[in-house]
Amino acid sequence: MELLHIIALALIQGLTEFLPISSSAHLILPFEILGWEDQGLAFDTAVHLGSLFAVLVYFREDIIRLLGATWTATITQEHSADSKLAINLLIGSVPVIIAGLVFKDFVEGSLRSIEIIAFTTVFFGILLWIADLKGKQGFNEQGLDTRRALVIGVAQCFALVPGTSRSGVTMTAALMCGFDRESASRISFLLSIPAIAGAATLKTIDLVTGDTAIDWTSLSLGLVLSGVSAYICIKLFLDFINQLGFLPFVIYRFILGAALTGLIFFG
Repeated sequence: MELLHIIALALIQGLTEFLPISSSAHLILPFEILGWEDQGLAFDTAVHLGSLFAVLVYFREDIIRLLGATWTATITQEHSADSKLAINLLIGSVPVIIAGLVFKDFVEGSLRSIEIIAFTTVFFGILLWIADLKGKQGFNEQGLDTRRALVIGVAQCFALVPGTSRSGVTMTAALMCGFDRESASRISFLLSIPAIAGAATLKTIDLVTGDTAIDWTSLSLGLVLSGVSAYICIKLFLDFINQLGFLPFVIYRFILGAALTGLIFFG
């Protein structure tokens, strides 16, 4: 891969993974517009690991607290608010893990067309707009019970379809379940940890069992750039989401959907 391609694709992945605008929709544009070659499985794995490291570092205190509370609850058999939150986050992660294992080949083989991505970019943008307008926005993340966790977890399964946006669809579901904007975003980011880890594990297995030559320099650069940009993105998003709301991202999705539709008819 050329250096410019490495930098651009790593930054695209890092900046769009946690914004409700779909990383897959953005990653198709360099190939469709500029004619770049596919980045390959190894690079794709590296930039996803970069995003995973970013969310782990950003939420390290929360993760340690939740793990500690879960361990204490296991010993004492008495649950705290943090241990309940940790368990419900795990429950919310189960649907997408199962769906990913079952539908992985179908999604990669049949649902990666630009037409599908254009549709899902706009359609799920409309749902996010409705959720932001109609959501009651009364709960913080401690209000995540089993029912809400399952609703958000099932919604996350739709993110297997390119263009949906994993963060976007989970934020949409969380808003509809009554969470405020920041809490909906934090729940989405915490739920991303098992989802990204699972996807990266599957990609790593495919990589190890394949015969692809690995350019470790390109992978290392991609991982670092993706991780740093993702960390900055998470911080800025959580700092400003209560003031901005989701409308700017909805508008952006509409513009992106229109651009993709233009590629379909005029590209």
